[in-house]
Amino acid sequence: MSTFAKRERLLLADLLETTGPEAPTLCEGWQTRDLAAHVVVRERRPDAAGGSLIKQLAPRLQKVMDEYTEKPYEELIQLIRTGPPRFSPFQLKQIDEAANTVEFYVHTEDVRRAQPDWTPRELDPVFQEALWSRLERTARLLGRGVPTGLVLRRPDGQTAVAHRGAPVVTATGEPSELLLFAFGRQSAAKVDLEGDENAIAKLRESKQLGI
Repeated sequence: MSTFAKRERLLLADLLETTGPEAPTLCEGWQTRDLAAHVVVRERRPDAAGGSLIKQLAPRLQKVMDEYTEKPYEELIQLIRTGPPRFSPFQLKQIDEAANTVEFYVHTEDVRRAQPDWTPRELDPVFQEALWSRLERTARLLGRGVPTGLVLRRPDGQTAVAHRGAPVVTATGEPSELLLFAFGRQSAAKVDLEGDENAIAKLRESKQLGI
């Protein structure tokens, strides 16, 4: 049975192929070629991938990213499709699901929603629940640096606190949209914001959402 991570991986690869290497993305400063290189480096170069979190490793990450962006675009897409190397921990289904379901979903939307003619995807309820489960576990990490209190709320009333503080802004939407919002894609996420107007404005402009 296909997993969510595998499904989103193939969707991302197909989308990157369709849009070509120079299409815009929601990742500031990145075209599709850069995003494809990032995905491949994250899975295949653990010696460099840590640079996204560890400042001292950032120069090495940039060097390796530069090397991969020079590769033929078709090769990058094929590396994404085929997945990580044989002995990578990402080959394990449980690790792949835990580490890549959100990663590939967010990056697929990074490409889709940067195009002028994009339309929302219809996501099945099981996948929405999977995304909500992951968002509940990571909400405080994603919202730790925002300048206001932040509550994420589903239409059915379930909530997750991303940041404690005042004034409080409540973002309401489907789990998939709340996830994009919490990962810093505020401008593209379909959520309704309630709260103090100044706080909402700060939250929309904040660069502190996400990892």
